[in-house]
Amino acid sequence: MSTITQDITEQPEPVTFGEGFIYWLKLGFISFGGPAGQISMMHQELVEKRRWISEHRFLHALNYTMVLPGPEAQQLAIYIGWLMHGVWGGIAAGVLFVLPSLFILITLTWIYLVYGDVQVVEGVLYGIKPAVTAIVVFAAFRIGARALRNNILRAVAVLAFVAIFALNIPFPYIVLMAGIIGYVGSRFSPGHFRAGGHHEDTGKTFGPALIDDDTPVPEHARFKWTRLIAFAATGMLIWGAVMAMLSTSYGWEGTLTQMGWFFTKAALVTFGGAYAVLPYVYQGGVEQYGWLSGTQMIDGLALGETTPGPLIMVVAFVGFVGGWTKEILGPEMLPMAGAAGAGIATLFTFIPSFLFILLGGPAVEATRHDVKFTAPLTGITAAVVGVILNLALFFAYHVLWPEGFNGTFEWVSLLIGIAAFIALFRYKIGILPVIGASAVIGLGYSLLL
Repeated sequence: MSTITQDITEQPEPVTFGEGFIYWLKLGFISFGGPAGQISMMHQELVEKRRWISEHRFLHALNYTMVLPGPEAQQLAIYIGWLMHGVWGGIAAGVLFVLPSLFILITLTWIYLVYGDVQVVEGVLYGIKPAVTAIVVFAAFRIGARALRNNILRAVAVLAFVAIFALNIPFPYIVLMAGIIGYVGSRFSPGHFRAGGHHEDTGKTFGPALIDDDTPVPEHARFKWTRLIAFAATGMLIWGAVMAMLSTSYGWEGTLTQMGWFFTKAALVTFGGAYAVLPYVYQGGVEQYGWLSGTQMIDGLALGETTPGPLIMVVAFVGFVGGWTKEILGPEMLPMAGAAGAGIATLFTFIPSFLFILLGGPAVEATRHDVKFTAPLTGITAAVVGVILNLALFFAYHVLWPEGFNGTFEWVSLLIGIAAFIALFRYKIGILPVIGASAVIGLGYSLLL
């Protein structure tokens, strides 16, 4: 009994960089379940079990990452890694969070492109596609239930839906307009645009933590203008150097160069998570550049849902298929071309995440109070709901009428989608079991035909 008491009441031993490295590598292989699941995993392991960071400090960091564009779970990992072991700790945490997913997706995408016409693969994808559609609908419902707290915000969501569905306005412009509406609205009716925190401090305690509530801010996490300028310059130098190399080698209109520029923009408009940016990736990847087809986009999301790491890693699929389709290294080197496209898409999507933490983290640590969600971000979050609903309709159309409205209606796909939504909404079943069951049903149905 005394040993257990000592374990709970005494502060943990200092954690070496190597121990942190091993944990982040492990997390990269098991981080299924989307941002909610990934954040929950980190909380259970880092706050409750290992006590590397206190509940308050964990939620303080999370509140900051929730207002940033990009994958909040990965940014939270960067923040904690940076707080514990400085810049290299943050880089290690962020890179290892996505690296296993990148290699897994490269392998799965290659299998998909080479063997996608095999009956077994077709059958599995037949079942997964309607399940993915149900997942997107469920995502719109979850975000809407939290974000649309009054009729004005609901109206913003409706306007965003009309803008992208009927008027085909690009996603970044919708984000900009929603932000302006939020800013102006806060001047005339601040109560309607008062943002609520995504996460509240629960007041729970799991014993003294290595980085506790009253632990002083480490030297490397203190705000200094010299650091701010150095990190900003380094980030821009890395981005500019890679873009210059791509432009010199392939020209500004080259596929890899355009991927670098496109995914940089995508990384800066991912407010609301991966589901919100997918319509923008679709508009660019499918309609503007022709890197992949609409059906392939759905298949890519299906693969992204079944691999560890942030869901935004679907950009690796888009990059791989784009490099393969455009034969950027010639017809004899399609796998290498795909891998190059996946690598470029991933690199430019995640560079901003590191900069956001390294530049903004010291200011957040200096304030040590909950980060306030601004009215523009409240408006953007509301607009995201309408954008995700549009994505769901796009997926449903391609799943239920794969040959267009004049073709055959896939009633089996409809039943699978309805069952998947009920499983998610009514019975709270996880995404992976739903996708697995749908894949089995799709395979069984295809084998009976």
